[in-house]
Amino acid sequence: MMIEHSVFALPFAYIAALTAMFLDGGSIQWGTLLLVTVAMVGMRTFAMACNRIIDREIDARNPRTAGRELVTGAVSVRSAWTGALIALAVFLGAAALLNPLCLMLAPVAAVPMVVYPYGKRFTHYPHAILGVAQAIGPIGAWLAVTGEWSWDAVLLGLAVGVWIGGFDLIFATQDVQADRAEGVLSVPARFGVPAALYGARGAHVVTTALLVWFALATDAGAFFWAGLAVVAAAFCYEHTVVKPHDLSRLNRAFFTVNGFIGISLFGFALLDLLVRGLTV
Repeated sequence: MMIEHSVFALPFAYIAALTAMFLDGGSIQWGTLLLVTVAMVGMRTFAMACNRIIDREIDARNPRTAGRELVTGAVSVRSAWTGALIALAVFLGAAALLNPLCLMLAPVAAVPMVVYPYGKRFTHYPHAILGVAQAIGPIGAWLAVTGEWSWDAVLLGLAVGVWIGGFDLIFATQDVQADRAEGVLSVPARFGVPAALYGARGAHVVTTALLVWFALATDAGAFFWAGLAVVAAAFCYEHTVVKPHDLSRLNRAFFTVNGFIGISLFGFALLDLLVRGLTV
């Protein structure tokens, strides 16, 4: 399972779920939290498997991805599809155990995960499709707790979607030459690396604004605001280590900094909720 890739979206799903629990009863529902975790990891595994399967021919022609298991034959396409379907079944099972609304909306969550890998074949903005796919996580986690729609959850979901779409712009800069050679579409391939990096900066400014809006909407306390200050500083650092003429520290910006952003904000949000009265 792609647990390591869940480090980006899963902390925000926890923030959504725990905030909903605080506002709806004030105590942690451990069974619900476990099912949210299973659903998130299952869906992330399904998404990554679909991405690898659908893109295997493109990956074979890109030096960066030519060593992936489906390209080398270390994992067969049949095995990959089996794993993807098992992960999807796990996700649907968790959704069914949560509440009827989660089960009803589960297919809606799955569709963008399959559409995203195809996005680079018909639009220069596949990063936006990825953002939509990732925005669903926190919204779904909130619905898992309350069984009701929440615009506060939408704010957090949009923040996550714009954030992940923004750092996907950064990640895509390393494939510009290969993408242009193969006709793969992306913002960096179409508009160049500098434009993509400026776009990522703009996306992360919007992310910060949405997180501030979420904090105001949910009456967040001092610790959450402190977490937002840490996130803003991390964004500033991220955009100093990747430059148009120097992508050597891209992996640090992509994996390390963004992983830190998710985990640190979750830590501050949890502390804030506990101080404000969330009971274990």
